[in-house]
Amino acid sequence: MGKPTGFLEYQRQIGKTIEPKERIKNYKEFHLPLGEEEQKLQGARCMDCGVPFCQSGMMIKGMTSGCPLNNLIPEWNDLVYHGNWKQAYNRLKKTNNFPEFTSRVCPAPCEAACTCSLNGDSVSIKENERAIIEKAYEGQWAGPKPPGIRTGKKVAVIGSGPAGLAAADQLNKRGHSVTVYEREDRVGGLLMYGIPNMKLEKEIIQRKIQIMEAEGIRFITGADVGKSEKAGDLLKEYDRVILACGASNPRDLKVPGRDGAGIYFAVDYLKSTTKSLLNSGLQDKSYISAKGKHVLVIGGGDTGNDCVGTAIRQGCASVTQLEMMPKLPLQRTEDNTWPEWPRISKTDYGQEEAIAVFGKDPRVYQTTVKEFIKDKSGKIAKAVIVTLAPKKDEKTGRTIMEPVSGSEKEIPADLVLIAAGFLGAQSYVADAFGVKLNGRTNVETEAGKYKTSVERVFTAGDMHRGQSLVVWAIREGREAAREVDISLMGYSNLQ
Repeated sequence: MGKPTGFLEYQRQIGKTIEPKERIKNYKEFHLPLGEEEQKLQGARCMDCGVPFCQSGMMIKGMTSGCPLNNLIPEWNDLVYHGNWKQAYNRLKKTNNFPEFTSRVCPAPCEAACTCSLNGDSVSIKENERAIIEKAYEGQWAGPKPPGIRTGKKVAVIGSGPAGLAAADQLNKRGHSVTVYEREDRVGGLLMYGIPNMKLEKEIIQRKIQIMEAEGIRFITGADVGKSEKAGDLLKEYDRVILACGASNPRDLKVPGRDGAGIYFAVDYLKSTTKSLLNSGLQDKSYISAKGKHVLVIGGGDTGNDCVGTAIRQGCASVTQLEMMPKLPLQRTEDNTWPEWPRISKTDYGQEEAIAVFGKDPRVYQTTVKEFIKDKSGKIAKAVIVTLAPKKDEKTGRTIMEPVSGSEKEIPADLVLIAAGFLGAQSYVADAFGVKLNGRTNVETEAGKYKTSVERVFTAGDMHRGQSLVVWAIREGREAAREVDISLMGYSNLQ
């Protein structure tokens, strides 16, 4: 630890953000980094704990505590303080293939588990990570490093989200020849089309993909395995196959009027906007537009917030975001102790922007849609919403949310975005390879393993564990790569 008293001397400081009314004028990232000297002092705040909970990656009460990648956080915090950026990058890259992504989109369970947060504010781990990786690009340390020897083994990775990219990166480093198949027109999966540009500018993804290509990884886009590409052909051509297609079955809402025009899944809405932005700067008008519309977002999570931020940028007339569960407390409760993930109410960027534009938080808690009302042409015009109340299920003991009789009311809604999460993997890829799915429609494997029920076929990421964090997807990709490597070579030196 370079500065034993750093956590006492320096306050937590993070980069400024562009004001909401200014940043909604475009789709660019709006977080401004600290200066180098200021960032170094943030590294000095790390306490170098005897037990670094920040890098533990544990599950406590079903919630993530600490980094699932087991990043060597105290080490590179200290190196940041000393200005040894290159060595900080080397330590960071030992556990994380894509810090340029995680430092922008990860919710930072590392910071929630930071010992400093027991009595004050946590270390700004996420911003330290971003500073390290951007320094690495500036210093050209993050350039291509192709393997010196090839093993002659060939691996196909189906899906180019964070799990697939991590698996491909690891196996390529080992010397195997890797081809990544992506059904969309651009590489990145969830990172490309599931996360808006203002959270992760797509040039950041392309920058990394170009390096991976220079290192020898082959990417094939527009290849829909199970449809345009036959599973049998891949099994003949490749020694191993990894399925990393994500949890891409959106949860639907089954209520009267659901068939009305103007109701979309959030993922389709966000994808259409990003694709149009990249193809034409939105000039082709080929995206689902919220301009002048009363937007209803169903779902209170990250994807729902992304829909709010996108709709505001498009010039919506109003936006309402429904959340089935009660509002979380502003402070930790006694049964939510550190280092558990803090179950507290937070206001994300989209909600901040709605407050700035419309003067109120768009979120309505303990509420869902009971019915959609269509106009004469079949378009959605209104929604009937109903208040929910918690009730304990006598059979299971679990709390369920039940409609409150007489609480119904109508609100205007001519664009509805369903952001209620995902149920599991789309079955056609699994069916094409003949792999088994479990009760949650995820690909089935032994506990802690990545080999499927079909010989030479493995799986990783959300397709394996269900909808989760980007850091979990990267971890799964790394672990699946190691299992594949062992199956090919009899041992592995991959971490």
